[in-house]
Order: sequence, then structure tokens, then C-alpha cells
Amino acid sequence: MLSFDFQQLSAREKYKILIGSVVPRPIALVTTIDPQGRANAAPFSFFNALSADPPILALGVENYSDLSPKDTTRNIRENQEFTVNIVSDALVEAMNVCAVPFEPGFDELVAAGLTAIPGTRVACPRIGEAPVALECRRMMALSIGQSREIILGEVLMAHVRDDLIDPATLYIDQLGLDAIGRMGGHGYARTRDYFDLPTRSLQQWTEAPGGGERRWVRTEELA
Repeated sequence: MLSFDFQQLSAREKYKILIGSVVPRPIALVTTIDPQGRANAAPFSFFNALSADPPILALGVENYSDLSPKDTTRNIRENQEFTVNIVSDALVEAMNVCAVPFEPGFDELVAAGLTAIPGTRVACPRIGEAPVALECRRMMALSIGQSREIILGEVLMAHVRDDLIDPATLYIDQLGLDAIGRMGGHGYARTRDYFDLPTRSLQQWTEAPGGGERRWVRTEELA
């Protein structure tokens, strides 16, 4: 194996190794509003759920090359709110429009042909075409050097497309969600090649050592 001392690498070199190794990463299409009430949308793949109780999401938002904050960071500071919209395969092209570095105040949702729906617990909109939208309140932010800010948000409200969730069990149909993940470089991955692998109890492992058997789940329309 080749080994790399991160203290000897440039920021770009560290970035390339991390984004190529930690894959696939979920993608948050984050909607916020500026002080004038104008909507902003931008995708971030340095994103994940960190806790369920309390329900906490984390965003890693990089600053611009001149170290000034991006619209998302600034808007969250100003309004203390944001909404995470989960990106499905059907939203890939629209998400990519929202990644274009438009000037502040430009409405990415309009340019991408997406529907802004007023928030329930927050002032910023959610995206009508997103299979899941999570309204969040900023809890805290960590400035990581000069280049990046990690924002922690508490989930206040979840909107899930009604054909994706069982209201009795609250299980979400993973194949129907059809989420995408970010790979290294310009790469993306679908989540249609899906299998179950139940976590084994100690008794199950003792009786039959091993990692268990994969249970493949496929549907004709998603194959």
C-alpha cells in the first residue's frame, strides 16, 4: 500500500484522497433565504446525519477561494435556518444547475425549474420535487481553519413523499427514494443496486460464524 502523511500534503491533495475514499456520500440540496427573503439553493456532499436524538444533520460548507463565505453559510448565519432536500436520480440535472456559481441573489430554483414550497417551521422553502425535505434550525457552527465551516442543524420537520413512507412503521422505501451519492471527481452513484444485510446477534454468529447473507432487493422498473 502507498501511505500518505497528511501533514506533508497540500489542501488539494488531501481533498482528492478524501473524496475518492469516503464514498458514496449523500447529497444535500440546501435551500436558504437571504436577508431580503430571496431563495438560494446549493448542493453539498460533505453532509450526513450525526444523531437521531436529538436529530442532528451536519453540513461542511467550503468558503470561496478568497475565503469569503458562500451564500449558504451567510444565509444560515443571518436566519439560523435551512432545509436539506434529498437528491433523487430524477433531480440530478436540476441539482447540477444549482451548483453553478451564480451571483448572490440569483434564484437557482427558477433556473433549475424546481418548485419552491413555503416552509412549515422555517422561513426558507423546500423543493417540491425532492422525495424528502428536512427543515432545520442551526444549532452551532465550527470554523475549520479559514477554508470551511461545519454547520450543525436540528431537524424540526420532515416532509416525505407519501408513496415512499409507511405511516404505521415510518419505514422509507429505499428503492423508491432512488437517492444518489457522490463519488470522487465528477462521479455519482445510484442506489438502485440494493441489498439487505441484517446485523447479526452474538448468538447467531456463535451458531454460524460469518458475516451473514446478502438479501438482494430489485424491482423491474429500477433494475
